Amino acid sequence: MNRIKNAFKKGDKSFIGFLVAGDPSLNKTAEFILEMERGGADLIEIGIPFSDPVAEGVVIQAANIRALDNGATVCDVFKLVRKVREVGSTVPLVLLTYLNPVYHFGYERFFGECKSVGIDGIIIPDLPFEESREVADVAEKFGIDLISLIAPTSDQRIEMIAKNAKGFLYLVSSMGTTGTRGEIVTDLKTIANSVRKYTDIPVAIGFGISRAKQASELSKDADGVIVGSAIVKIISEHGVNAGEHLYEYVKDIKDAIKT
Repeated sequence: MNRIKNAFKKGDKSFIGFLVAGDPSLNKTAEFILEMERGGADLIEIGIPFSDPVAEGVVIQAANIRALDNGATVCDVFKLVRKVREVGSTVPLVLLTYLNPVYHFGYERFFGECKSVGIDGIIIPDLPFEESREVADVAEKFGIDLISLIAPTSDQRIEMIAKNAKGFLYLVSSMGTTGTRGEIVTDLKTIANSVRKYTDIPVAIGFGISRAKQASELSKDADGVIVGSAIVKIISEHGVNAGEHLYEYVKDIKDAIKT
């Protein structure tokens, strides 16, 4: 069963949420994933804590530091995912990490573990598409989708990236790092339409989305929306008590993009 494909139901807009494993603890991350699933998340990205998350803004950087201070490791993240699957979660799960942890873990071992515990895909922001073949081949061998990103500056590369896309395409709404934004002015509709000339893979917009109205507007130009910093901020503010707040937030966004 391809869980990522099932996350993008025809005629419905998908909500993708992100959180960092181990913030504030691995047990709480498992709880938060289940609460987000209960709230209607169609897919959840799990960040593997890393000391130099170059694509992230200050909110997610701080979450990475907290998780590392708590001792969270790559092996711990795999144990976390196994635990979530063992209690019956069926939501698609995608890891977000950087190339360094994957390389040092070993490609074969890493993607073998992904398959074993129930991971569906992976996003590696610092892996250029032109240099991704080796990683993509091993990921494909184990049935893991390597998700590609398309930035507003990717005009000349859209055809190449789109034709080789797996799972879904992550359309970056704005240049710079992650973080909530008051306004997103990029012509995302034109980029999404360009992508659809070459592939029927779903397109999800991320970077900067935080409010229900904002998500509703942007979802008109894509198959789904991705929210990261706003979720991580809720966890930062409420700590171990963030579960119910996450459920309500995800439900609010999901309801908004439905209508």
